[in-house]
Amino acid sequence: MLKKIKMKNKPLVCLTAYNKFTAEIIDEHCDLILVGDSLGMAYYGNSSTRSVKLDDMIRHAKSVRKGVKKSILVVDMPFGTYNNKSNAKKNALKIIKETKCDAVKLEGGKEKSSLIKFLVKNKINVMGHIGLLPQKIKSKKNFKIFGKNTREEKKILQDLDYIQNSGVFSIVLEGVKEDLAKKIVQKSKVPIIGIGATKECHGQILVLEDMLGFFEKVPKFVKKYVNLKKYVKRAVKNYSTDVKRKKFPSRKNVYN
Repeated sequence: MLKKIKMKNKPLVCLTAYNKFTAEIIDEHCDLILVGDSLGMAYYGNSSTRSVKLDDMIRHAKSVRKGVKKSILVVDMPFGTYNNKSNAKKNALKIIKETKCDAVKLEGGKEKSSLIKFLVKNKINVMGHIGLLPQKIKSKKNFKIFGKNTREEKKILQDLDYIQNSGVFSIVLEGVKEDLAKKIVQKSKVPIIGIGATKECHGQILVLEDMLGFFEKVPKFVKKYVNLKKYVKRAVKNYSTDVKRKKFPSRKNVYN
């Protein structure tokens, strides 16, 4: 499906979701929904994605699955769950069996290529992730943009070659300079999904909570399409006022 959309030159619309209710809302407009380990930061308020456990991903993905009717559903494999071929296969199959997702996503380039090839040979659909790798970052202050020098550019282009030849059906490209991102898109054989890359990517992905304005500080690559935090605060304030003034519950909110 992804390759067909790429051939038609129709950009892929991708977002994250962590529960049924948001999945139901975005499913109509998305091609792909990712249950991302970003839930560690966006949902639980942790400083990185590294604290997310396999059971956390499965629990949230099972909820999201209930709200997805048409989009491709991908689930992140969390930090520490694909250290070798054996545990990668075991954990990937567990995710797929329990969540009924369409694919798993894992981070890494050349060093993960043989593992990806092994999973694909075992009929597991894999989405790759190169560039900035959140699972390698222990704190928000350590996030950086890649591709600022020849060494970084050469490595990421090499990562692309290795993992696309290993059988991934698509690749998330995160946090790279635009000129490098364009080279990767031109060189790619599979759809490239950008986040902090270039509009020339075959699709784009954002963390839903970022684009909805739940957080004051977000990365430069995020566009806030609404400031829900402001509206939620206003609603809670109005509720608080009504309760204190005994305007709530009114007659229509009680049982007679």
